[in-house]
Amino acid sequence: MNCNSEKKTILVTGGAGFIGFHLSVRLLELGQDVIGYDNLNDYYDVGLKMDRLEILKQYEQYRFIRGDLADREAVTEVFQKNKPQIVVNLGAQAGVRYSIDHPDAYMQSNVMGFFHILECCRNFPVEHLLFASSSSVYGLNQKIPFSVEDKTDRPVSLYAATKKSNELMAHSYSKLYDIPATGLRFFTVYGPYGRPDMAYFSFAQKIMKGEIIQVFHHGDMYRDFTYIDDIVTGIENIIPNPPKENGDGVRFKVYNIGNNKPEKLMYFIETLEKCLGRKAEKEFLPMQPGDVYQTYADVSELTRDFGFKPDTSLEDGLSRFVAWFKDYYEYQ
Repeated sequence: MNCNSEKKTILVTGGAGFIGFHLSVRLLELGQDVIGYDNLNDYYDVGLKMDRLEILKQYEQYRFIRGDLADREAVTEVFQKNKPQIVVNLGAQAGVRYSIDHPDAYMQSNVMGFFHILECCRNFPVEHLLFASSSSVYGLNQKIPFSVEDKTDRPVSLYAATKKSNELMAHSYSKLYDIPATGLRFFTVYGPYGRPDMAYFSFAQKIMKGEIIQVFHHGDMYRDFTYIDDIVTGIENIIPNPPKENGDGVRFKVYNIGNNKPEKLMYFIETLEKCLGRKAEKEFLPMQPGDVYQTYADVSELTRDFGFKPDTSLEDGLSRFVAWFKDYYEYQ
C-alpha cells in the first residue's frame, strides 16, 4: 500500500498482539481505518498489550473491540456493523511449547476462531482475507530452504497442525465462496514490543536479571529470525494485491515471510549479549518436544510478486529491540 491508496476499513484480529500492533501502526500512518479485535488473554503480560493499545488509541481512525474469536456472535457483530473490506487474521493462541500442555486453547482460538472468520468473510464478502500461518507447518521437512511448494503434512506440534488446518480451511472457502485469501508463513518474528514468551525476549530479561538461560539442543539449532518491520512491509505489499485465480480456479496463495538467512542459536545469543552489554549464564539442554532443528525461508515468490525481500540484519534488529527493551523496563 502507499499513501495514495484508497482508504479501506481493515479488521486486524489479534490487534493488541505483537504483529497486530505494528501492522496497525503502519496502516494508520498510511491513512487507513483500522479496527483492532483482541480478547486480551493473559498468555503473557496483559500490561504490554495495554501499552500497545494506548499507542494505537492516539490515532483518530483507530477503533478497538475486545472480543474472542471463539465467540461466533461477537465476531459476526463486528462484520455486520463495520463491513471491513480487508481482514488480516493475526489472532491465535501462539506458542509451540504451550500447545503441548494446553491443546484446548489452540482448538478454540486457531481452529474454531478461524472458522468464524471464514464464515463472516463468506456472509459479508471482503476484498481480501490475509491470515497468519507459520514456519512451523514445515515440521519434519529436511529440504532447505523451505519452499511454499514443499509438502507440509508432518507437523511436530498441535500449534503447527492448527496453522496447517487454517491453510486448508481457507483454500476450501476460497474455492467454494470465491474469497480471495492469502496465507502468511511467518519465520521467528522479533523486535520492540514483542512477545515475552519468545526466546530473544525471555533471554534478555534473564540476562539483565543475572539469571540462567536455558539453551536447547546444546545451542545447535538454526532460526530464520525476521525483524518485525520486514514482516509488516511484507503484509503491506500483499494487502492491496489479492490473489488471482490459479490453475484450479482458486483465488488462494501462500507466502513465506522470513529473513532468508538462518542464524545459529549460539551466534544469536552472542549478538544479544553484545547488544545488552552483559554475558549470559547458560544451561545446555536437549531438544524440546515440538521444536525443529532449523527454519529457513525461501522467499523467491515474495520477491517475484512484490519486489520485496526481508533484509534487516540480526545485529541491527537486536540492537533496536534492546534499545526499546532497556527503555521500556528502565534498565540502565
